[in-house]
Amino acid sequence: MKIFHTADWHLGKLVQGVYLTEDQEYVLEQLMQDIEQERPDVVILAGDLYDRAVPPTEAVQLLDRILVRMVMEIGVPVVAVAGNHDSPSRLDFGSSLMRAAGLHIAGEMNSPCDTVVLSDEHGEVHFHLVPYAEPGKVRHVLQDEEIRSHDDAMRKITDQIRRTMDPQARHVLVGHAFVTPTGEPEQNTSDSERPLSIGGAEHVSARHFAGFHYTALGHLHQAHHVADETIRYAGSPLKYSISEENHRKGYLVVELDAEGKATVQKRELKPRRDMRRVEGYMADIERQEINEDYVFVRLLDEAAVLSPMERIRTVYPNAMHVERKLSVIENYGEAGTSESRAKMDDLSLFRAFYKEVRGKELSEDTEELFVKVLHDVHAKEGERLETAKA
Repeated sequence: MKIFHTADWHLGKLVQGVYLTEDQEYVLEQLMQDIEQERPDVVILAGDLYDRAVPPTEAVQLLDRILVRMVMEIGVPVVAVAGNHDSPSRLDFGSSLMRAAGLHIAGEMNSPCDTVVLSDEHGEVHFHLVPYAEPGKVRHVLQDEEIRSHDDAMRKITDQIRRTMDPQARHVLVGHAFVTPTGEPEQNTSDSERPLSIGGAEHVSARHFAGFHYTALGHLHQAHHVADETIRYAGSPLKYSISEENHRKGYLVVELDAEGKATVQKRELKPRRDMRRVEGYMADIERQEINEDYVFVRLLDEAAVLSPMERIRTVYPNAMHVERKLSVIENYGEAGTSESRAKMDDLSLFRAFYKEVRGKELSEDTEELFVKVLHDVHAKEGERLETAKA
């Protein structure tokens, strides 16, 4: 069976005040062309179809057009689950009616989980749909007071599925969770994905997916496998923050053979505009050719730059952010911790700050100038205090 695994579309995404709907449609059109040409047996959407529970109208219309084209015009079944950004009830609306047409969406968590049965020349493949749900919700649905974390919830859900598995069929789990090899905490690879919980209780062990021939996951935006080659994140189809600058975006093509052995191929999608960092001096940037990419600019100029965003947008009209290379609030290198800096006198603190910013020691002339200014400031502060006391 040939499966296209995709996830985390985040339709209606807003980055730095810019809606990415046109960019999303651009890459999803490439996915649609591949679906038309190759006619996979099924397309998996592993959660976060939308970027928020109440998406903008343009995002709803885009998803509607894509699903109608996939299911009704091309005739490829779709199995999808809600992610943490989606509204389960909204995705569930009309799901019973759409199921007959080949669109299978699990929004709300059910017990037992929804199972979609598809067949190829080798027999049945069972798709077990596990939408994102808070542990409290799973605890209520399963009537199990032992469920306190996301890991507890996934363990109970997969145990329940395994108890009724048909040993003659192949089995695919579709879920939306933060999965690590043993449930240990890990850093997310993207700043654009909000945590599922506070305090590290969001992580789920990959061990719970033993017995499934393939596990199609959503939530993390970088495509990768976890512990086993058959436990996979497809990643998002677009970069949704500058922290994803080095991600290679696309979707996965999964082939299940007669025995359920999965082979996986990554397909990359070409964005309408890249999202990347640009670093340089303003004068050098202004000499470059006009570029439509979404850029986050870091200026190297030591002197103040007037109207930096306006000037940068003459070259990069879609620039999203401009910053200086170093900020006065950064750590002061050898000055050490905030506690040690607090114990330093003003001159020592300035020396450490100057070395961190400029990469060299403070010169005698600059030190004398700083001391003079500092004396003047202290004198004026003293005059103000005396006036206030009087």
